[in-house]
Amino acid sequence: MRADRLVSLVLLLRQHGRLSATALARELEVSTRTVLRDIEALSSAGVPVYAERGRHGGFALLPGFRAELTGLNHDEALALLVAGSRQTFGLGSALASAMRKVVDALPESSRSTAAGAVQRLLIDPETDLLARRLVAEEVPGTVLAEVRHAVFAGHKLRIHYAARNEAPKWRIVDPIGLVIVRDKGYLLATRSGADRTYRLSRIMAAEALPEPAERPERVDLDQAWQERSSRFRTGGDQVTVHLRLNPARREDLVGTALTVRAEETDADGWLRLEASFQDSRHAEWALWQLATNAEALSPQWLRDTLRDRAAAIAARYAGLS
Repeated sequence: MRADRLVSLVLLLRQHGRLSATALARELEVSTRTVLRDIEALSSAGVPVYAERGRHGGFALLPGFRAELTGLNHDEALALLVAGSRQTFGLGSALASAMRKVVDALPESSRSTAAGAVQRLLIDPETDLLARRLVAEEVPGTVLAEVRHAVFAGHKLRIHYAARNEAPKWRIVDPIGLVIVRDKGYLLATRSGADRTYRLSRIMAAEALPEPAERPERVDLDQAWQERSSRFRTGGDQVTVHLRLNPARREDLVGTALTVRAEETDADGWLRLEASFQDSRHAEWALWQLATNAEALSPQWLRDTLRDRAAAIAARYAGLS
């Protein structure tokens, strides 16, 4: 276990250049004291790791240091093979080729056990348990290739983008990174210095430009995504709904709503919630899915909409006895 952690520590320093003891502890899921002991062990073993003092200090490796860190354990090999079963950002064929090389480089014992374990795992089948086909977002390969090139090379990107309920428009952005959430791809970028998030499936065409992008040299993509997600949940045309809910359907609502800001239990055991939705259409859809297990208390227009929709369906089926 410690040998694996020491290898991971060296890899983290090689990839990030400099990291604080706190950051290393968070990445390795150990205490800062353990990190300091591991740094000392690496130094004793001849690995040129040194400390930089000051506010932005941390630990780093001497420039140009390389080490052959070979030998995957079983779980690491299995994780790579599972990752190779998913195609992301148009790199499916390259990923499959890389996985073949990984398997070929494994010791015979690890190769057979890892390959056998992968046969016992199925990641994202085409249909769910009810045989409903899961529709993946289609993004043209030429678009993905241009977007990837701009992101990795640090160039400006020209995209023909169709925002929701708008005609496609050309715009030039500074790409920051790519994110996948539940098989939906997003481009994080800035435009005229302002943060922008673009759905990959809405990019009709893309062209990587020769000009360098205006962006920081390093980025914490996870933090950037969390910040944009938070702004999305609290801005735009969001709708706040007060409702009563059968507690048996709470998870269904929480999984659909953007946020649930307040919750209490009525005398009859039902929940009273304050939930926010992306817009009026989202709110209507979410409450309709819950049928008689939920009652919208406000806004009044939502109550009226759900009542009229239910009445129209009842009228359609009336007299068919």
